Amino acid sequence: MNLDSKDVSIDFPYKKIYLNNASVSLMPIQSIEAMKEFLISYNSVGPDSLESEPFISEKLRNTRKIISKIINSQPDEIILTQSTTDGINFVANGLSLNQQDNIIIRGMSHEHHANFYPWLRLKNKVEIKNLSIDENGFFNFEDFNQFLDKNTKLVSLSHALYNTGSILPIENIGKILDEKIPFFVDSAQTVGCVDNVDVKNLKCNFMSFNGSKWLCGPMGTGLFYCDRKSSDLIEPLSIGGESAMLFDESNLVFKSLPEKFQTGFRNYVGIVGLESSANYLYQYGIENIRRKNIHLSTMFKEELSKNRNVTFYGPENPEDRTSIISFNLEGHEPQTVVEKLEKQDIILAVREIYDKKIIRVSPHFFNTESEILKVVDAIRKL
Repeated sequence: MNLDSKDVSIDFPYKKIYLNNASVSLMPIQSIEAMKEFLISYNSVGPDSLESEPFISEKLRNTRKIISKIINSQPDEIILTQSTTDGINFVANGLSLNQQDNIIIRGMSHEHHANFYPWLRLKNKVEIKNLSIDENGFFNFEDFNQFLDKNTKLVSLSHALYNTGSILPIENIGKILDEKIPFFVDSAQTVGCVDNVDVKNLKCNFMSFNGSKWLCGPMGTGLFYCDRKSSDLIEPLSIGGESAMLFDESNLVFKSLPEKFQTGFRNYVGIVGLESSANYLYQYGIENIRRKNIHLSTMFKEELSKNRNVTFYGPENPEDRTSIISFNLEGHEPQTVVEKLEKQDIILAVREIYDKKIIRVSPHFFNTESEILKVVDAIRKL
């Protein structure tokens, strides 16, 4: 791929250099315009008019269609939420559990809070089995196989890690479980930037991710994938007229997917922005995004490694990580570095690996080589 011909920075107007996409990404201008146009149109037809209902239904349907293309699911298996955390809690709080059951997770406090706290909260109800990890966050498959038993109720893993960028081989976990044990995947750090997020290939029952990271959508948008055959494994957290109906005068019955888990969703303008951004990324090509992100992050690491006072964290092989590059500078506190760079219109982030604070850089496909070189030069001058 000719990277120069794929420069889309003009579609992401921003006066600063933004390298914190693993947290919240920039939006393309077309998505911002789509949201503006929607608000004007929605207001014009009347928010609660007969004309508004098919108008909204089409927007929601289009969003499910493009997301289902990206992860290779059926559109009705996509539940619209507000965050990755929503989907994780659907599963953690919706499973039927007893004290003989166990849930397998990885890394404990090395994991992102959203995919740790909901499981830790269950520790008085079930046994939480924690997989030991190496310095990059990877676990041993022998340990995993030994953890599995007849009482394993669920396996929950992140696809990629927010701190080291490591991409876990979760497709191998799917093969081991072989649809016999429910499998939940937190894909917040891969959908939109890694091109093998295929729910059929991963053999996962549930997956949660958001729209405001690598998908370049607005804040307050999230997606929860629920395999049709697995929808009866979890009880909805809430119930309302959108998600259930009266079977008779005193008994309720839940509707089919996706309505079963989606009562009260109203972030229509956010979904319009997400649908626009997802289409933009899909047309660019997720495989092209992945290739460009590897190029930019590798370039950053190689240039910064010329400094003797830098320590990197995460896998050496770029194929084993996302575009996240985590590092520290000898004699410099991470928070101070990030604050100084922001005064120079460069946006990075402070994160942690256990208790160790680190500086995290996470370029996306709209970033440019010249931006990368400017950031490295600014860091050298600190």
